Amino acid sequence: MKLLEGKVAVVTGAARGIGKAIALKLASEGAAVAFTDLAIDDNAKQTEAEIAALGVKAQGYASNAALFEETHSVVEQIVKDFGRIDILVNNAGITRDGLLMRMSEAQWDTVINVNLKSAFNFTHAVTPTMMRQKTGSIINMSSVVGVSGNAAQANYSASKAGLIGLAKSVAKELGSRGIRANAIAPGFIITDMTNQLSDEVKSKWAESIPLKRGGTPEDVANVALFLASDLSSYVTGQVIHVCGGMNT
Repeated sequence: MKLLEGKVAVVTGAARGIGKAIALKLASEGAAVAFTDLAIDDNAKQTEAEIAALGVKAQGYASNAALFEETHSVVEQIVKDFGRIDILVNNAGITRDGLLMRMSEAQWDTVINVNLKSAFNFTHAVTPTMMRQKTGSIINMSSVVGVSGNAAQANYSASKAGLIGLAKSVAKELGSRGIRANAIAPGFIITDMTNQLSDEVKSKWAESIPLKRGGTPEDVANVALFLASDLSSYVTGQVIHVCGGMNT
């Protein structure tokens, strides 16, 4: 029997990158997957097809995760379509980097809303369903910079630190209802975004990592699978670093 057979997972921002890798990993272990992105474009349709090809139910939903009412409407529709929600992966995220003294209010607000408020929105929306089920796993995608900070990323670092605090608080609030909440803190992960960096920058970055390489989306997805499954049934309120040792 597969680890997540009979489970339903919701993954935000899963049309590409780490979110897509997580959605595919959960599906490969038997989970039906509902995922969201700003629009159901060609990338989202491809993700939906790849999930379905694994033999599980798959459905993409257009949703601005930063909007409270829209999130609740989408979650309500997912429950109607899938019958339950067992796993929530709060993965939606963006960057708007810049030095703090030059950062605009819009740059700050946009990152906080997309990265942090979206996780509040989805967690708030799925909680009643998980409480009725008396089971659930919530996974927040944080970052090593949410722990250590990073120059020119005050907004991003603050949002990712907030995701850790949110997970720890939810773990304490909902643990008695059988609901677990944890965070994953990836380091330098090779994605379309990081591939835009020069080879020199990527090489220097890799050299600073004890394992001497960047991670892959699959490295992160494997940890998400662990936290989503009963293999981590006694793990809650934790932050797991997937960073090759760069944050030791």
